[in-house]
Amino acid sequence: MSRRALTLLVASFLVLSLGIVGALMKVPYVVLSPGPTENTLGLVEKKPVITITGRQTYPTNGALSLVTVAYQGGPSSRIDLLTALRGWVDPDVAVVPEETIFPDTRSQKEVEEENTVEMTNSQDFATAAALTELKIPYRTAVSVVSTDAGRPAHGKLLKGDEVTAVDGRPADDVESIAAAVKAVRPGTSLTFTVTRGKEQLKVAVPTVAGADGKSVVGMAMQASYKFPFEVDINVGDVGGPSAGLIFSLGILDKLTPGELTGGKKIAGTGTIDPSGAVGPIGGIAQKMVGARQAGATVFLTPADNCAEAVKSAPKGLRLVKAETLHDTVVALDALRTGKGGVPSCSG
Repeated sequence: MSRRALTLLVASFLVLSLGIVGALMKVPYVVLSPGPTENTLGLVEKKPVITITGRQTYPTNGALSLVTVAYQGGPSSRIDLLTALRGWVDPDVAVVPEETIFPDTRSQKEVEEENTVEMTNSQDFATAAALTELKIPYRTAVSVVSTDAGRPAHGKLLKGDEVTAVDGRPADDVESIAAAVKAVRPGTSLTFTVTRGKEQLKVAVPTVAGADGKSVVGMAMQASYKFPFEVDINVGDVGGPSAGLIFSLGILDKLTPGELTGGKKIAGTGTIDPSGAVGPIGGIAQKMVGARQAGATVFLTPADNCAEAVKSAPKGLRLVKAETLHDTVVALDALRTGKGGVPSCSG
């Protein structure tokens, strides 16, 4: 065998060996890529994404699309080295350390469950923000989630009790109830007015000193919203809070005459709170790629993500800065009518 043939044989063997090793070697990285987009004005699995019952709705047009990030990898299904290498050379995806998505303190299942809870909360926040923008009143309810064994509330306040007042003062949110408890000296008894089933009860609960020396009763609470009509959001297998802004806009569009989009294909992202404030999200680069691939020409971008978004925005995608729901509605009106300025991520 000639030296050249031997060299080729050895090189081929080394390449094959490296390929086998790369295919078998698992690495603690996660590949992030553009995920599916869903038009909140359209259908998912033949069902409307947003269904409103008990209130007049109006026809819509165009698209207000939520965007997602798909991932490969995780502690229970690690990717191989070759998959990671392909990701590193693909400009449309990102390869990040596993702990970025799945912290050591939580399992993959716990992270996925948390994403599901965040998606549910984002839908409530989106509805609340839309109704706040439209000046439609709604009520906040605070319910007992659990009580701590050995603490005064245990056995007195029950899971599901709706707390409506503390010592006669209306309980509007979790923070006001917690503040009312901390405001008294440890040992003071407080009267909680609760709705339990169809009954309204007054329950006396003594306080004790917590770890910081301030009063506690030993209960966990959760806020929920009582809306004057039903808003149902169907997005299939999507988690996380980042679709809040788009949900709010979709609800607004259905509840108001005219077309918020002006017939354009608009996509966007951003968390939202009940006041309408828009917050930042992760995976902005992959979400913009997914939006453009779906035909969007306008991308609503949280203000805190603008600097990053400008660096990697796909050609043909106009970035509109979103700070609040109200400002975003004004910007969409300006885009549709051509009147007024449109806030841009580029200044």
